[in-house]
Amino acid sequence: MARTVLISGASIAGCAAAWWLGRNGFDVTVIEKASEFRDGGQNVDVRGEGRKVLRLMGLEDAALALGTGETGIAWVDENDDVVAKIVTEKLGADGPTAEMEILRGDLSGLLYEPARARADFRFGETIKSVSPASGGISVSFESGTNEEYDIVLVAEGVGSSTRDLVFSGQNNPRWMDMTMAYFTIPREEGDDQLWRWFNAPGCRSVSIRPDMHGTMRANLAIHRKNGDEASWDQSRQKAWLRNEFRDAGWQTARVLDAMGTTQHFYLDVLRQVQMPRWSRGRVVLLGDAAWCVTPLGGVGATLAICGAYVLAGELATNGDVEDAFRKYENVMRPFVKKAQGIPKIVPRLVHPRTRMGIAALHGVLRIMASQSLQKVSGGLFAGNAEAADLPQYPALSI
Repeated sequence: MARTVLISGASIAGCAAAWWLGRNGFDVTVIEKASEFRDGGQNVDVRGEGRKVLRLMGLEDAALALGTGETGIAWVDENDDVVAKIVTEKLGADGPTAEMEILRGDLSGLLYEPARARADFRFGETIKSVSPASGGISVSFESGTNEEYDIVLVAEGVGSSTRDLVFSGQNNPRWMDMTMAYFTIPREEGDDQLWRWFNAPGCRSVSIRPDMHGTMRANLAIHRKNGDEASWDQSRQKAWLRNEFRDAGWQTARVLDAMGTTQHFYLDVLRQVQMPRWSRGRVVLLGDAAWCVTPLGGVGATLAICGAYVLAGELATNGDVEDAFRKYENVMRPFVKKAQGIPKIVPRLVHPRTRMGIAALHGVLRIMASQSLQKVSGGLFAGNAEAADLPQYPALSI
């Protein structure tokens, strides 16, 4: 049975896979291009099957304890008056804000700490090339070293360079016509525990969300055809955002001022990763590298956690690596297909071009947030979190 595994990427998917594989007797090495463990990032939530997997790992209560404290979502006008509001507690279920709402870095760290007890983590390292070896994979690293593994697991995220190396030309991205920037800003007196969302004319939105670290997480979004903003350096990206949002109103000036000195900044042109297959030989994709659904899908962290569990379960059960990869894909494909099914018109509808369009959106939101429809609308905003029950793997040590 294959026993040596190289995981490239130390975020949620990579750390979860290292946890399961290391616990079940695999010799795991994890590499990460960053020079140290990255604890930044914005809100993610874990729903449905993902929470069941965290429960199996004994980490559900710890994840809840690390929650952002966000209590729901409020759509506001330029005077910060609430137009519509959905409060999670009143739903009796997950809505736009999940019960398990946590920062990406906090969730990654929760997985990383126990995983590193059973896996070798190497930071500041990336893959240069991979090639078949006798019964395994030969990997050349940018540092100049060469090693062999039974399995290479790629969990590098939406822009994975190793995926593009091994599966050249196979990704057919589905562009979502959204550019989004995320960063951390100081908390101010008057900030509460609601996710506040403001729409500005020109298909723009600005939002701020609470965290548990005494700061706020800001988001700037524009609905437009995909451009090349993600390839720019940060100074150019920030200058572009200042120009695009200079007249947006509400608390935008505060957000733009804080953007200049923020320690955590990330901009992306949203696209879904759509691959015809997730494995080639002994190389397999996991998480956003395989199936990124974008933040619009709302279940990226859930899919990463579930995918790591299923992949580890199949490898622990099946001595044939390529067959284990096929079975992992068969289990996860329906889950991913459902999550990626968000119509492209949705981001357009929630980012109107005109003030009249914003007024119409606010009218719809008021109806959806009414007491009688809160549970229905909460489900619509929650994303496709549910899937058929994941398999149980008796071969896995829990």
